[in-house]
Amino acid sequence: MQSELSIVWIYPDLLSTYGDQGNVLVLEHRARARGIATRTIHVRSADPVPQQGNIYLLGGGEDRPQILGAERLRRDGGLRTAVARGAALLAVCAGYQIMGSVFGGEDGRPVEGIGLLDISSVRGERRAVGELAADVDPALGGLPRLTGFENHMGVTRLGPGVRPLSRTIVGTGNGDGTEGCYAGRVIGTYLHGPALARNPALADLLLSWVVGPLTPIDDSWYQRLREERLTAVLPPA
Repeated sequence: MQSELSIVWIYPDLLSTYGDQGNVLVLEHRARARGIATRTIHVRSADPVPQQGNIYLLGGGEDRPQILGAERLRRDGGLRTAVARGAALLAVCAGYQIMGSVFGGEDGRPVEGIGLLDISSVRGERRAVGELAADVDPALGGLPRLTGFENHMGVTRLGPGVRPLSRTIVGTGNGDGTEGCYAGRVIGTYLHGPALARNPALADLLLSWVVGPLTPIDDSWYQRLREERLTAVLPPA
């Protein structure tokens, strides 16, 4: 297990509309609770993306910041290099769409993504807003049901190079009965809340990809709160 975990938060000045900094805080907390020192790097949109980080985080945002973020990430190339050498990445909402080949920008006009995930997104006819619950792909090791909040106009098509992160029970997600996707150590999702605060097992999955097996920590109090939230969201059995 490595001595220090490097967390890279990309473009908080552009892509942090929905409190996605919480994903950074959860990773820091869950690493330190296991005795893993952390170092967090905030990369503003005028700065180069460092290539030697361990976990990269990208959040949500409005149309214009999303377009600017995509343009700068394409020019920079640092995130692509980091993922190619084995770094983990969680991209949320607008950040998720940027990871694909194309997404719907202002007025639905197509904008080129950075191509880290085999997906494409377009602007849908109606906004998906509200609670979301979804069952995680069993191939990810038996993670518990995901919960979160979505607020987006995107409809996302998954190509053969990715697997759905989960299948929706409540909510819209990608628009085809699935929510998010993953390939290698890259995860994309529409989940806010923030995603890792409401799904600590997903945070632990990211951590385990870069530091190896994790020792258990006592968060039973949090799990009770999470189950209460899921009970309120899910339809009656």
